[in-house]
Amino acid sequence: MMIRCREIRKRFGTLEVLRGIDLDIAQGEVAAIVGPSGAGKTTLLQILGTLSQPDDGTVEIAGQDAGGLRSGELVRLRNEKIGFVFQFHHLLPEFTALENVMIPALIGRKSRSAAERRAAELLELLGVGHRATHKPAELSGGEQQRVAVARALINDPVVVFADEPSGNLDSVNREGLHRLFFELRDRFGYTFVIVTHDNDLAAMSDRRIFMKDGLVAGEGL
Repeated sequence: MMIRCREIRKRFGTLEVLRGIDLDIAQGEVAAIVGPSGAGKTTLLQILGTLSQPDDGTVEIAGQDAGGLRSGELVRLRNEKIGFVFQFHHLLPEFTALENVMIPALIGRKSRSAAERRAAELLELLGVGHRATHKPAELSGGEQQRVAVARALINDPVVVFADEPSGNLDSVNREGLHRLFFELRDRFGYTFVIVTHDNDLAAMSDRRIFMKDGLVAGEGL
């Protein structure tokens, strides 16, 4: 099992946002987390991705208990095994597409030449190799998101977490991004956990996980 969480609870003040989540995600699965706004989807994604800590419960990623790791070990787990794709790209405006993709590899202490070579390969694979020297402001929304996906994959993670990844894209780029996730899963075996309001993406996924009021209310294909 790629991800296993048990009895995840999270409070913000007196508000209990997650009220005891049990969830398993299999290796190579594309799982969509869906539900109304305020259901706790993004909070759960952040906890599964180790960006936030639960108040109670356990999270295992690729057999490692994230809650049992020291701060440095958690940073290493996040850098080496987890990729993130966000709705707003979060590309650094002063760097080129190639440099943005390289950053997690450099943080992971890979050589600059190895990071540059891998980043160029990923940009080419994702259809934006010809935009490698362009800065984010010079890229379309679809191109920016593909650069963000390349950045998420630079360290060859075991799981990619995506929060509304197509929320700011037009219909053509949205469909292309959705197909890309499945092509990457089929080719490389990546696991994807995606929070989305997009019904088309949810319908394409291997499994839909329905959340309501801080709980998993049901699952389905």
